[in-house]
Amino acid sequence: MSHFYFGMNSPLLPEEIIQRAKRLSASLFCDVMGRTGAMDPSIKPVSSGMKVFGTALTVDLRPGDNLFLHQAINLGQEGYVIVADGKGHVANAYLGELMAEAAQKKGLEGIVIDGAARDKEALIQLHFPIFCKGFNPNGPHKDGPGKLHTAISCGGVSVQPGDLVVGDDDGVVIVPRNIVDEVLTLAEKKAEDEEKRKLSIRRGEIEPSWLKTAMAPYGME
Repeated sequence: MSHFYFGMNSPLLPEEIIQRAKRLSASLFCDVMGRTGAMDPSIKPVSSGMKVFGTALTVDLRPGDNLFLHQAINLGQEGYVIVADGKGHVANAYLGELMAEAAQKKGLEGIVIDGAARDKEALIQLHFPIFCKGFNPNGPHKDGPGKLHTAISCGGVSVQPGDLVVGDDDGVVIVPRNIVDEVLTLAEKKAEDEEKRKLSIRRGEIEPSWLKTAMAPYGME
């Protein structure tokens, strides 16, 4: 594939899907996907309380170069989350206050990048969801090459254009588009079960129903 591939934005996930996802947490999605789907734990929101939900707009970057990230923001619109494979590079910041403000103005839902950012204080004040590996005041290069709308790996997780992106204080989870409905249904059921369990704990019923069976092989029924 060409290093200058542009392509088209993938269709947005239905709004009903996004609204259902917003009632759930990253951990619930991971639990029902076999405890998988989460990016490397070093990719965190720039400020506690930030959450992001949306359709993945993928970007593949040369380490330390943000040319194609600028183009992704330029193509961005409401409903999309930019997910950028920065190859884990943290010696240069891929974005800062100006790019974040531009992305917010375009209506993007947030940015997730496997790499560093800068202007942390300004990013926190902007209240625009950005998930990154840390901060470095060194600026990036702007030469390319890169790719847009292509399969990438971000934080050790495969991301296809159009996948569901869910991020909160625990980290970022990718739900493949082709199983979104199934995963949402399972996550909603687990959320209901956890609410029931919380009520049981508050009544003093501390022992989980499954614990005796799980401990039986160890002689601790």
